[in-house]
Amino acid sequence: MATQLDYYEILEVTRTASAEEIKKSYRKLAMKFHPDRNPGDDTAEARFKEINQAYDVLKDEQKRAAYDRFGHAAFEGGGAGPGGFDFNGFGGGGLGDIFEQMFGDMMGRRGGQARSGNDIQAHVEITLEEAFAGVEKNVRVITRVACESCNGTGSNSGAAGVDTCPSCHGAGKVRAQQGFFVVERPCPTCHGAGRVVKDPCKSCHGEGTVEKERTIAVKIPAGVEDGTRIRLTGEGEAGGNGVPAGDLYVHVSVAEHSIFQRDGANVYCRVPLRMAQAALGTEIEVPVIDGSRTNVKIPAGTQSGAHFRLRGKGFSVLRSSARGDMYIQVTVETPQVLTKRQRELLEEFEKEAGEDVKHSPEHTGFFRRVRDFFEGSE
Repeated sequence: MATQLDYYEILEVTRTASAEEIKKSYRKLAMKFHPDRNPGDDTAEARFKEINQAYDVLKDEQKRAAYDRFGHAAFEGGGAGPGGFDFNGFGGGGLGDIFEQMFGDMMGRRGGQARSGNDIQAHVEITLEEAFAGVEKNVRVITRVACESCNGTGSNSGAAGVDTCPSCHGAGKVRAQQGFFVVERPCPTCHGAGRVVKDPCKSCHGEGTVEKERTIAVKIPAGVEDGTRIRLTGEGEAGGNGVPAGDLYVHVSVAEHSIFQRDGANVYCRVPLRMAQAALGTEIEVPVIDGSRTNVKIPAGTQSGAHFRLRGKGFSVLRSSARGDMYIQVTVETPQVLTKRQRELLEEFEKEAGEDVKHSPEHTGFFRRVRDFFEGSE
């Protein structure tokens, strides 16, 4: 039996790592090993699947707690888990499936076919402009699809070659005594499918599914934030033998921008001003995230760190008509290289200004407090 790698080792974090540290490491590794960046590299593709599998567990507090306590046994089949509990008897679906199968009847999940095919994960990176406007991206995934040879039935004879399971009578489940409990488990004869295949298909060997690469169009809504997970129902692995397909979960990451920074629905833009512009006042043209431009008046005497608010120039709020704001943050840049004449003018200006509080109130006030501090100490 192959040894399974530790999820923390896969994501290259410690077991005490915070949720933010895990997320940051996941994004870095997912981008590095993404199949689109490593075409034809089977090793990178396998690594990408491991990374997504590990992150799917560790990003969820309850799943992570179960993994920390029980390890891989909490989510997979393979015999008795901690304390002698047989996880394998519940179909290997993990703790969530254990409770679903134990209490499914109470929650109204009676009878029917087995659970859907496996869910799959994918990652897509978009620009900040695409996050603002919304975009459609093609995502390439390797998954299992319905076998074309048998139309997903698993039999060379088609639907005629599939019979209702004689053990569970099509329910896909059988009842069994577990101590004081009566629990439901997947039928051992049909493995939860509710049907038995005769004359198995040679292409899929009776499973009803085959592995195939697919390209799926994913619509990413305007206003999406970094780290958003989009669910596409039924776009996961085909279940085979009539079992519905699983879901596709697309993890969205937004690339950093060279001009804008985002905080929720608000957008920030840092604009450097020359010293004379800040002192005399000016009007500057700045870009807006929607691709337009706007003019901002900078009053005379503007200080470094001042903010100017542009209402409604930020991101759209998901599922709302509201929009955030854009903030222009001013930084005053000090000249680094001066000509002889420029130096003379600045020296003249400094001599003229002197200690006049009207010219530099913060500077003058601070050094007056410093002087009072030393005089008080003496």
